[in-house]
Amino acid sequence: MPVPAPRPVGPAARCSAVLFSPWSRLSLLAVLLAAAATMVALHEPQRLITQGWRPPLAGGGALALFALAYGLGTAALVPRPVLNLASGALFGAALGTAAAVAGTVLGAGLAFGLGRLLGQDALRPLLRGRWLAAGDRQLSRRGFRSMLVLRVLPGIPFAVSNYGASVSRMRWSAFLAATALGCVPNTAAYAVAGSQASAPTSPVFLVAAAFIAVPGLAAAVVAWRRRARLRGSGTPASAVGRTTERTVDRTTDQATDQTAAGAPGRAVTGPVRANPRRSPAVSLPVPDRT
Repeated sequence: MPVPAPRPVGPAARCSAVLFSPWSRLSLLAVLLAAAATMVALHEPQRLITQGWRPPLAGGGALALFALAYGLGTAALVPRPVLNLASGALFGAALGTAAAVAGTVLGAGLAFGLGRLLGQDALRPLLRGRWLAAGDRQLSRRGFRSMLVLRVLPGIPFAVSNYGASVSRMRWSAFLAATALGCVPNTAAYAVAGSQASAPTSPVFLVAAAFIAVPGLAAAVVAWRRRARLRGSGTPASAVGRTTERTVDRTTDQATDQTAAGAPGRAVTGPVRANPRRSPAVSLPVPDRT
């Protein structure tokens, strides 16, 4: 049966293949993130805390609009602590926490979708290192539990965890559920602190500030102790092997010299092997027959 000849690829098809290639989409994602970071630096979102926010709506509409702006801002690399404090300062502790949690889930979903659409195909072939491969397996197989730990632990950048998780094969449902559940404690603490920003010496503000600071300090201490322990206990295996060989050689030479000095005749010694797993040759005195 004759095989049909392949159809010629036109310029439009070649251009489409180049534009929608994995690296082209990754480049588009990098451009979008750079533009978003530039906009954040120019508009200074921290002014929400000092100058307030005057939305065109009131009540529930204002909360929904703030949650939408919160989600877009976090996807555009706006720091979450600033937005969390602003939510508490604008709407109070309870409503501010609700708006911030909704915005967190929305922003995480936007970042996860952008990373999966534009960056996953280009970055997955690069996960060849031992640590990168282990992290990918953990997120892909135990997505909910792994993401929940990342959300609860302090000090992990929100954007990094979002875009990093998008490269794995984690399910959407696990990612969003873990984000919604894990962000509540930290978000609520920031919202309470923001609601009491006008009275920084009040007990409520001090408790919220302690709830924010203590886990971060504890995580830093644990990381520092583990790093110091790894540095103090780590002796390279090659160095241990070389030290053992030198010790065996030195001990064998001393034993051979002592045997030769104390024997009444000639001492015939065999070759000494440096491998500690094999028994060294034994020196036996041979009587002089002359």
